[in-house]
Amino acid sequence: MSATNITHDSPTRGPAKPLPYVISGVLLAAAIVMPLVVPMYAKDGPHLFGFPFFYWYQMMWVPICAILIGISYWLLTAEDKRRRAAVRPEPGHHGKHDAGGEAK
Repeated sequence: MSATNITHDSPTRGPAKPLPYVISGVLLAAAIVMPLVVPMYAKDGPHLFGFPFFYWYQMMWVPICAILIGISYWLLTAEDKRRRAAVRPEPGHHGKHDAGGEAK
């Protein structure tokens, strides 16, 4: 018999905590919505290195979006690892389907 007692009906992840998903959603929403609010940056000044505000504001959001997406990815992968670890059997633990095992 298998030492892990995994069946077709076994869960692959433990219960989710909503906070990492909410934070990721807010970060991704900011990365999407802020560059789309055109009236906020549809102006000529102030200039930065000779570029009008309209251009450098948009270019400023490229690294900001990369950082926000990276933070969101880190949060969600950490949560997924936590949820997967929650259903892994402990080493040395024998369930009811192991050889010679009684239901514990």
